[in-house]
Amino acid sequence: MSTGTVAKPSAAPKGTGRRKLTWPWILLIVASGLVLFSLVRTVSGADDLTSVGQISGALRLAVPIGLAGLGGLWAERAGVVNIGLEGMMILGTWFGAWAGYQWGPWTGVLVGLLGGALGGLLHAIITVTFNVNHIVSGVAINILAAGFTMYLSNFTFGEAEGGSSKQSPRIDPITDITIPGLSDWLADLQQKHWFLVSDLAGILGGLVTDLSLLTVVAILLIPATWWILWRTAFGLRLRSCGENPVAAESLGVNVYKYKYIAVVVSGALAGLGGAFLAIVSTGIYQEGQTGGRGYIGLAAMIFGNWMPGGMALGAGLFGFTDSLKIRGGAENVHALLLLVAVLLVLAAVWQLYKKKYVPALVAAVFSVGFFLWYGLTDEVPSQFVDAAPYVTTLLVLALSAQRLRMPKADGLPYRKGQGK
Repeated sequence: MSTGTVAKPSAAPKGTGRRKLTWPWILLIVASGLVLFSLVRTVSGADDLTSVGQISGALRLAVPIGLAGLGGLWAERAGVVNIGLEGMMILGTWFGAWAGYQWGPWTGVLVGLLGGALGGLLHAIITVTFNVNHIVSGVAINILAAGFTMYLSNFTFGEAEGGSSKQSPRIDPITDITIPGLSDWLADLQQKHWFLVSDLAGILGGLVTDLSLLTVVAILLIPATWWILWRTAFGLRLRSCGENPVAAESLGVNVYKYKYIAVVVSGALAGLGGAFLAIVSTGIYQEGQTGGRGYIGLAAMIFGNWMPGGMALGAGLFGFTDSLKIRGGAENVHALLLLVAVLLVLAAVWQLYKKKYVPALVAAVFSVGFFLWYGLTDEVPSQFVDAAPYVTTLLVLALSAQRLRMPKADGLPYRKGQGK
């Protein structure tokens, strides 16, 4: 009777050193951020930094970016890179305005969504069926969408009353929601400029004042996406196509079908963001009004680590900085210099705690530079005010790059039958 050695149980895999944020930690971070904003507002005197109008404007600017980012998340979780979000947003703005001024804003929302879905379907055919490089396909769709809508505008809006070859007639607005009593009370409390209390009132007031019904729909789409993709069998199969399509196919998953569904939904969400721009944000279609928001939405998705909550945070960050230049302009962006300086001090302390001395030194040097910039100037150049949202986005992406983890098969070529 032969004796065999009993294999020892393998050691548990070592952790990555990263802990998942729990709700108490998330609430602590949010509270700390609010205290920091209140402190910066008090020191700088930029009282509009957390006003009701500022938060309301930031939310309105963040929604189109968030919808584009949510669209990118659907596509990339299925393994398809969607650089064409910008073009799909353009289709959403045009089709939304075309239907909106003729048959009402909600019809415009639906048709704008369908216009974006059409762009998503084209991207799916090119990348999934014909296996063309995803970046090439996305760029081509962006160019085609811009040219196609420009061509259509000439003989549609150009011949309509109140329109021209570059813009549509005025679209009727979608109903706004304001909670009576609560909105006024929060606005009054915010105007007292009390430390922390007024800032919290301004943030809450911005969420209950002049809130478009379409904004409510867009916000609800974030938890809906999380539930569908992470809590249903459908979502598990879709995400498996983005992680390991060969293994998914070997288990009976129709990879092509799920990729098609994901990319069409992606285009529809981007189109909805475009319709929001035309119908809610401006009430009119204008040539070039997306302004690169599809690309910013993609950046917000990457910042959020391909998760709905993180993506929403990234979109909110861009919307907030974009709103700063509209309300208060140079004064608010100047106050932002102080905020960045304080955040860099905290980053330097954290790097020292982790015994990473070179990053700590770099953060400290930049912190001193921002403190000097804030202390020695009264305002910032107008060019920097305009560029502030984009600079903020690039800085955040650069600082968060080390913790990002994209789906393993994102953008990789796949042919049907590889799993058999």
